[in-house]
Amino acid sequence: MTAKAAFFTALSRTDRPRRETLRRELARTNSGQKEGAARPTLVLASASPRRLMLLSQVGVDPDALRPATIDESSRRAEMARGYVSRLARAKAEVARDQIANDKDIASAYVLGADTVVTVGRRILMKPTNLEEAAHCLQLLSGRAHRVLTSICLITPDDRMRQKIVDTRVRFKHLSRGEIEAYIASREWRGKAGGYALQGLAGCFVQKIVGSYTSVVGLPLTETVGMLVSEGFPIHFNWVRAAELDPS
Repeated sequence: MTAKAAFFTALSRTDRPRRETLRRELARTNSGQKEGAARPTLVLASASPRRLMLLSQVGVDPDALRPATIDESSRRAEMARGYVSRLARAKAEVARDQIANDKDIASAYVLGADTVVTVGRRILMKPTNLEEAAHCLQLLSGRAHRVLTSICLITPDDRMRQKIVDTRVRFKHLSRGEIEAYIASREWRGKAGGYALQGLAGCFVQKIVGSYTSVVGLPLTETVGMLVSEGFPIHFNWVRAAELDPS
């Protein structure tokens, strides 16, 4: 065989390194074997203490955290619903790819979420400095705004489910002193819209129409419903916790 022929033969070979991941192998192997399967595992595509707290509230303790680093810049003319949905999905997909060959959690459910605050058609990003945080509060003062949280669940066989929860929140009029004091508290850091409903900013809220937990960072009704409908044993965990409680 000539060198040229050998070269083209090598290019056409099919025994290259496999692209199929352990996750896909397990999904194919476990297809239709619900009974007697290993305990389902859950990976949260976030390190948010608020989302962890909310999951713990309903008896869910993620088996691993895989916070995803993605570009969170909005695209030109991108609307809030499209933006938050895209980010939640991207976070879940990155986390799924991170665990695809991890033998302990390769077949886990993967849950991603993202929350944005909007005033009119304007998306309020997480403030990066004092001036941006103060500007957010000035915009929110004395008016209603919307909080959108998108949740994205990727099942062990890589089916994807997604939902957006839309909540309206109205702030009272904030005085200059209240804004300055809140900025000084540093609670605004890393928060969509520059405030934390479950914290000091709770006293700014006059009215909520929708999901309180969605504003905090994870809509529990929708999240639990989605997990249960896909076979994750949340309610079984409640019963088991009661059985293990010595009281």
